[in-house]
Amino acid sequence: MRRWFRTVLAMIVVCATLFGAAAFPALAEENNGRISFTEAEEEYIAAHRDPIRVGYVQDRIPVSFTGKNGELAGISRYIFDYLGRLSGLQFEYVALPAGDITYDFLLGENLALVTSVEYNKENQNARGILISNPYLSSRKVVVARRDLDFSYSAHLTVAISTGSQTLRKVLGGMYPNFELRDYDSISECFDAVKSGEADIMIQNQYVVEYWFSKPSYEKLKVIPVLGLDDQLCFSAVVAIGDGEGPSQEDGRILIDILNKAIAAMTEEQIGSCTIQGIMENQYSYTLADFLYRYRVAATIFTVSAVVILVLALLLIRQHIRITESRAESKAKGQFLSTMSHEIRTPLNGLIGLNYLMSQKLDDKGRMREYLRQSTVTAKYLLSLVNDILDSSKLQARQMELARQPVDLGLVTDTVSSIAQNAMEEKDLIYETDGELKWPCILGDEVRIQQVLLNLLDNARKFTPEGGRVTCSLKQEMTPAGDVLTTFSVSDTGRGMSPEFQKHVFDVFARELDTVSKGNQGTGLGLSISRRLALLMGGDLTVTSQKGEGSTFVFTFTAPPSEIAQDENDPAFLTKDSPHPHVLVAEDNELNGEIILELLLDYGFEADLAENGKIALDMFEASREGTYGVILMDLLMPEMDGFEATKAIRALKRPDAKTVRIYACTANSLAEERDKALACGMDGFIAKPVDIGELMKKLSGQD
Repeated sequence: MRRWFRTVLAMIVVCATLFGAAAFPALAEENNGRISFTEAEEEYIAAHRDPIRVGYVQDRIPVSFTGKNGELAGISRYIFDYLGRLSGLQFEYVALPAGDITYDFLLGENLALVTSVEYNKENQNARGILISNPYLSSRKVVVARRDLDFSYSAHLTVAISTGSQTLRKVLGGMYPNFELRDYDSISECFDAVKSGEADIMIQNQYVVEYWFSKPSYEKLKVIPVLGLDDQLCFSAVVAIGDGEGPSQEDGRILIDILNKAIAAMTEEQIGSCTIQGIMENQYSYTLADFLYRYRVAATIFTVSAVVILVLALLLIRQHIRITESRAESKAKGQFLSTMSHEIRTPLNGLIGLNYLMSQKLDDKGRMREYLRQSTVTAKYLLSLVNDILDSSKLQARQMELARQPVDLGLVTDTVSSIAQNAMEEKDLIYETDGELKWPCILGDEVRIQQVLLNLLDNARKFTPEGGRVTCSLKQEMTPAGDVLTTFSVSDTGRGMSPEFQKHVFDVFARELDTVSKGNQGTGLGLSISRRLALLMGGDLTVTSQKGEGSTFVFTFTAPPSEIAQDENDPAFLTKDSPHPHVLVAEDNELNGEIILELLLDYGFEADLAENGKIALDMFEASREGTYGVILMDLLMPEMDGFEATKAIRALKRPDAKTVRIYACTANSLAEERDKALACGMDGFIAKPVDIGELMKKLSGQD
């Protein structure tokens, strides 16, 4: 519709331009296309073979502006080209800066002419300039919001671009009730009117039509200005009195030459210049314009895409800053391809299982198996996300290791138990050897176990049925008094090529022949494991022979500890133990229902608040001591978890200080944890919620 409107307007512009051209005074006689110049004018033209410097306002598309080639463009340029051919003069164009251009500035820049000057009494009476007859005639128009009831007598705020200071003076005299406010550009004037910062703007109709093609200005309207035509002319810069600069005589001769050339232009030539200037400089749509125009469809598409591809976007975002070298770029591409497969495969399984469950609701046996498979698949997806986050933290050097007493005997027993079951499923022989001289050390139990399980799982994955996997360990004391622990994981698998061994610990690294045989992996596990080993003061190395197997050696150092962790883990809440009343603040309806159902299933009393403000109101309205625990989501509408916690802690009642508040969120970054504790929370529960960890928190055994 707008494009059709612009075509019609262009035809109207032609008619208006031709009408304006007919009104220009005929100051020269035209004989077969030649202008009759006086002797003084001929001498001036002959003496000015070098280009005459012309200043132009660069923010008036399509009248005058700086084009892609860095020179004057638009209607004024086409007219100047005609005038040059008719007069024999040559011109050099200089863009004027935004703001009120002073006479001294024009002299300092050695500018003989200024174009796109408004033809009015203000300029006709100005000292230091001589103005020509108008070369382009149009109208001034008002731009306002559609809901504005425009009146010339009303007190209105008018947006004025800094390049339109003459207009400022004219409006100040005609409409003293207007409050004029300066902006740096035409587009800023439009934005000011659109946002309500200004009531209206007044500008040339051609310029306004150009900007009206911008979709975000669709709620603006145009109002003709009565008695305020917009005729554009040239001004020659001349010396004032005995001052320096071009003489009055030279300036008058130049203006006379231009006036004759203007008069010699035919109606068709003026119309052609106007049409070319408008049609060749139409508004160029940007991506932002496209999205604005189709914002409803774009919003629907974006939301759908986010829901479907959220995991893939997370992976790409976490790894987009990885080195851009050619080799690693290739590895990154392979990684993203693998991630797509790794994500789509379990997602396909979950979708399929959900469908099967909907078809077999009455078959408890099948439902139980489908649920078991769904749980396994969901845990795999969670481990995949955790690997990505671990890799990102390690590369950003944001990983912090725990320093707590660790019973290495318990760690090795746990790891061996998990590995033994996995090996038996593949008919592999699993063996362990070695002894612990210092079974208790200070370190990070979770990360030590993570590295060992990753090495054993790799050995299982790449060892054929009937093969053997061995886990050996030894310890020795370092001169510094720390314990050096060494784990060696050997297998009789297919081994690795010497070339791949150089890159086995790189991010995304996977050997192609192993991929082709179905042993696809993310290429993150070994990279994460080696970085963890280095953080622990050790290393992770490999020796391998193609076709004969591999041996990974994991070392780390840690101080010995005399106090081991309590072997009797605190028991979870039982049906008979006291249960605190829980307030759950969760804006996601599904997550809220799941947590509420879990709590009710374990015998808790629990209430649900849809956001932090409601949680605050419910706590404040409850009897003192009603709630013992609050599970607080962090990101919620109206009032987030941080503000809700601060508000609860600030209440003037004793239980506001004693109620246990735990952050319950999918954001597990260290800075979020610190922020949660700083605002008054007692702990942190990461989503997806671990039931055992939740029960431990609720029992107060954290």
